[in-house]
Amino acid sequence: CHHQFNEPVSRDIRGEIGSVTTNTKGALKTAAEDAIRQFIETLGGEETSEFYNLVLAEVEEPLLRLVMEYTANNQSRAAAMLGLNRGTLRKKLRQYNLL
Repeated sequence: CHHQFNEPVSRDIRGEIGSVTTNTKGALKTAAEDAIRQFIETLGGEETSEFYNLVLAEVEEPLLRLVMEYTANNQSRAAAMLGLNRGTLRKKLRQYNLL
């Protein structure tokens, strides 16, 4: 799929995860590992009890923002793409001031 993010997508995007190549998935996993490793190094040995939520918040906001951009702000399509119900998506969009 080679769409520009700001180009509306007219077809149903559900089920496309299966078409994502292994290389693409591997690249995302490697990038995430590198970023998390760097994030851990910035702790400098300090203990934290909120690391899981901190990392999720750092990943979730750009994920939601880019999926909304990809779906031309169509919440129903974005929710379907993410596997969330629309109410949950709206709650998360509000949480990150994306509405």
